[in-house]
Amino acid sequence: MCGRFTLKERPADLAAAVGALEGDFTGWRPSFNIPPTATIPVLVEAKLPESEAYGRRLEPARWGLVPGWSKGLKLKFPTFNARSEGIAEKNTWRTPLKSHRAIVPMDGWFEWTGEKGAKVPHFIHHPDGETLGVAGLYSWWLDRSKSEDDDTRWTLTATILTSDAVDELVGIHDRSPVPLPRDLWDWWLDQSLVGDQAMVDEAVKAALPIAEQLDVYSVRPFKVGQDGPALVEPAE
Repeated sequence: MCGRFTLKERPADLAAAVGALEGDFTGWRPSFNIPPTATIPVLVEAKLPESEAYGRRLEPARWGLVPGWSKGLKLKFPTFNARSEGIAEKNTWRTPLKSHRAIVPMDGWFEWTGEKGAKVPHFIHHPDGETLGVAGLYSWWLDRSKSEDDDTRWTLTATILTSDAVDELVGIHDRSPVPLPRDLWDWWLDQSLVGDQAMVDEAVKAALPIAEQLDVYSVRPFKVGQDGPALVEPAE
């Protein structure tokens, strides 16, 4: 599971690093405490402006995938994570998996252990501080209550794929995101490939070497609205 993550890089730098066009991130700020429903950068493959060609685009998305068939942005069940096992059989994920796959950049994520009221947060990240690119899915949701000339009618939404945690992390949580090596990003984003369970299984397998390298340490408890680099400082 991944319910809070960090991203300190700015979208312009992220886009430049991966050769992507940058969407409109006006007002967006790097954060050390990104919660579900917040706006997050997602890397997708889409048509380039004034062209029929496809290319990488880094776009702002609402964290929590909302299927196109949903009547509203708020769902009765959480969709910020998607279990990789049996994903192709789930109505919520089946259509996005076919061609709307994304990479979600993050520095790392938090998991908690312990009893309620005394939970200890842990920060999981690459030991070299590298930005992780985790496998995700995206979907456009249309607000039909708004007029056709309203630019806010469409909302880009996204989710993060999770799989069984590797042995090194299972003591913290039994689930974790699926970090893909950069040489597989094009493969995962390629809209000409029809995504299915076999593709997801391959992604999970490819993520294992990265997941096994990740470092984890405990940090001081923090509240929902707190932010800043102090959140990822090791606890004394």
